[in-house]
Amino acid sequence: MSEKLAKPVLLVTGLSGAGKSTALKTLEDIGWETIDNFPFRLIERLLDTPPSMSRGDSDPPLALGFDSRTRGFEPAKLIKRVKRLQKKQDYLISTLFLDCSGGELERRYSETRRRHPLALDRPAKQGIALERTLLDPFRRWADHVIDTTDLTANDLQRQIRQQFTLDKDAVTTVTITSFGFSRGIPNNIDLLFDVRFLANPFWEPKLKLMTGLDAPVAEYIGQDPAYAETIEKILDMLKFLLPRYQDAGKAYVNIGIGCTGGRHRSVHVAERLSKDLRASGFSPNVQHRNLASRPMESLESMQKLNGDKGI
Repeated sequence: MSEKLAKPVLLVTGLSGAGKSTALKTLEDIGWETIDNFPFRLIERLLDTPPSMSRGDSDPPLALGFDSRTRGFEPAKLIKRVKRLQKKQDYLISTLFLDCSGGELERRYSETRRRHPLALDRPAKQGIALERTLLDPFRRWADHVIDTTDLTANDLQRQIRQQFTLDKDAVTTVTITSFGFSRGIPNNIDLLFDVRFLANPFWEPKLKLMTGLDAPVAEYIGQDPAYAETIEKILDMLKFLLPRYQDAGKAYVNIGIGCTGGRHRSVHVAERLSKDLRASGFSPNVQHRNLASRPMESLESMQKLNGDKGI
């Protein structure tokens, strides 16, 4: 029988305005169950509660956000309660403290025109100083401290992902979709490439009823003088961008390849790019939205009049 692993529980706290909401949202994006401003006196009851049935058999790690606004906030009692919980082998409890300089916090409150929760009727500077004193025991005791003074929201998100991602081997899901502009652009595309300038097999009688999956169509498109350079440049761009999307924690990247009807050029180019990306270590999914659509000369003719390359 395998030994049960301790469930990670991360307590997220820090100065108001230092980025707690951003940290919790990022943790949720990477698979943690997050709860903000949960009454800490109920933590034992929460930990004993099974996960929601909507998660199936999944029991994700838990991140609890709290600060000076949380009901029942008493630092000494909270630390004592956490120390007691840490003795239980069922949970692996750690603390993340988000710090920030007073001057930067004042600037943030001034820009957002929000009032500091501990300075509703006085200068924000006083509320920040009071909260820093209240939270100092947690800062000294925290397992992880992130100073967000010089960090943008994206910088903080990146640090949270680097430190707390559950599956270090998780990769961005890449999907390449071929489609026809005449039938509308998919609404979830992140990167869109228009290949209507390439030679159009539709106007060759022997190729019209074939698709971009057929060798004669691929050969015809490949004879276009712009084809090789087009593939090279798109591939170089994707190989440059995809690792950066990965580093930024983007879960899905949808690439659209469009031609007129979505049956010839876009299909072939999507297949070619997916093959080259796999050879470069990526694992793209490929889908052809309009591959089964009926060839329509009226659509191709209209596109030709608007500048689509017909030969």
